[in-house]
Amino acid sequence: MASTSAPSSPQDERNDPPDFTSPGDDSDAVLSVPPEPEPIPGIDGTPVRWYDADRTEPYTRITPFQEKHDTSVEFFYKPITLTALAALLILLAYLAMTQDVLEEGRDKRRVGAYAAVLFFLFFSMLQFRDGPFIRPHPAFWRAVLGVNLVYELALVFLLFQDLGSARAFLTLLDPALNVPLPEKSYADSCALTPFPQKTFSTLYDALDVFCVAHALGWFGKAMILRDYWFCWILSIAFELAEYSLAHQLPNFEECWWDHWVLDVLVCNWGGTYLGMKVCQYFEVKPYSWRGLRQTRGLRSKARRVISQFSPHDFTAFKWGTATSATHYFSAVLLLAVFLAAELNPFYLKSLLWMEPDHPIVIMRLAFIFLCALPAVRELYQYVNDPRRAVRMGQHVWLLLATVLTELLVIVKWSTGQYPAPFPKPVKVGLWTLGLSVVVVYPMYQFGIPAARKYVRRQKRRLRREKAE
Repeated sequence: MASTSAPSSPQDERNDPPDFTSPGDDSDAVLSVPPEPEPIPGIDGTPVRWYDADRTEPYTRITPFQEKHDTSVEFFYKPITLTALAALLILLAYLAMTQDVLEEGRDKRRVGAYAAVLFFLFFSMLQFRDGPFIRPHPAFWRAVLGVNLVYELALVFLLFQDLGSARAFLTLLDPALNVPLPEKSYADSCALTPFPQKTFSTLYDALDVFCVAHALGWFGKAMILRDYWFCWILSIAFELAEYSLAHQLPNFEECWWDHWVLDVLVCNWGGTYLGMKVCQYFEVKPYSWRGLRQTRGLRSKARRVISQFSPHDFTAFKWGTATSATHYFSAVLLLAVFLAAELNPFYLKSLLWMEPDHPIVIMRLAFIFLCALPAVRELYQYVNDPRRAVRMGQHVWLLLATVLTELLVIVKWSTGQYPAPFPKPVKVGLWTLGLSVVVVYPMYQFGIPAARKYVRRQKRRLRREKAE
C-alpha cells in the first residue's frame, strides 16, 4: 500500500533516523541494530578540565557493595587519590633519604620489604573495590583485603620452600626464631580429689592468659557468625578435633574437665554469650546518623566520632540450614573452613617453632578475624540473595584461598614431622561418627522428601497414562 504522507525533502532525510522496522524493507537493515551516536566530548559539548571535573558523576563512580555511601561525614568520602599519592611519595622519600636509613648497618632488606608492603596496602586502600561494610570507612576494609592478599602471597612463596628454608627465612623478621621449642602438655595433673580446696586449686592452676584469649576469640566468632547454634557446633567440633589430633600436637592433650568445663562451658560459652548480646544490641538499635556539622557541642561531636566505628546498620544472619540443601552444604562448608582456620595456627607455630604469644601468631589471628567479618557477610548474601550477589565476593574468595593455602603448606611440611599414626578409635569412632552425621542428616532432611515427591509424580503420571 502506497504511503499517503507528503514527500520529505533531502534535508529531512538527513535529520530523521532511518526506520529499521518497516515491513516493506527487504534489505539487511531490518535485522541490524541502529548505530549508536558518537558521544559529545565533555559535558554538553563543553570541555572539562581535570581540576574542575565533577567527581560525583556516575561515569567516574564505582558502585559499592551496598550501593550507598555513608554521607554523614562528607569530607572523608571526597576523592583525594592524587593528594594521597603525593603524601605517600613524600613519606617514602623522607624515610629512604634520612641519614638513619642510609647509615643503617648490614642489611636493608627488611626496611625495603616493609616499605613495599606499605605501598601495596596504600594502593589497595585507594583502588580496590568496596566491600560490604562502610564503617568506619570502606577504605579501611579495602586495606584489610590488601593485608589478606599480602598474607596469601607470602603463603604461596612459603609453599615452594622446604621447612628448613622457611624457618631460616623467618629469621629476617625475627632473629630469635629458628630455635626448637618444647611442646607443653596440659594433661599432667587431671585428678580431681573429693576435697574442695584441692579441686579448686587444680582448676585455678589451669587458668592462664589463654583462657582470656579463648573468651575473646569466641566473642569475635559470635560477632562473625551471629548464630548461637553455629557457635555451639563449632565449639564442640573443635574440642573433638583436639581429641583426634592430640597424638600429633602435645598441647592438644588436655584434661576432660579442661575440654568440656573450662573451654566449652566457661570460656567459649562466655565469649559467645557476650558476642551475641552485642549482636542483639546492634540488631535492635535505631540508626539515625548525623554529620559532624549538624552535631552541636564538643561532647556530642566526640560521641559522633566514636560512633563512626560502630556499624552503619546491622544484618541478623539466619542461615536456614534446614530449609534447603544449598543452605545446609553452605553451612557445612563454612564450618569446615572455620575449623581449618582454627587448627592451622597450631600446626604452623609447631612447624615454624613459634611461641603461642609470638607477635606473628597474634597478628595472624587478628587479621583473620578482620578478614572474616566482611567475608562471612559476603557469603551470607551470596547464599541468601543469589539474584543480587551473582558471584562470590572478593573477601570470601580470598579468605577461602588463604585457608586452603595454609592447609597445603602444613601438609607439605608435615611429611616426616608427625610419624605417629592416627589411633584406631579416632578413625573408627570420631571420624566415622562425624561423617555419618554430615551425610545422614541431609539424606533424611532433603533426600527422603525429594524421593517421596518423585514417587508421587511417577504415580500420577502412570494414572494419567492409564486413563488415556
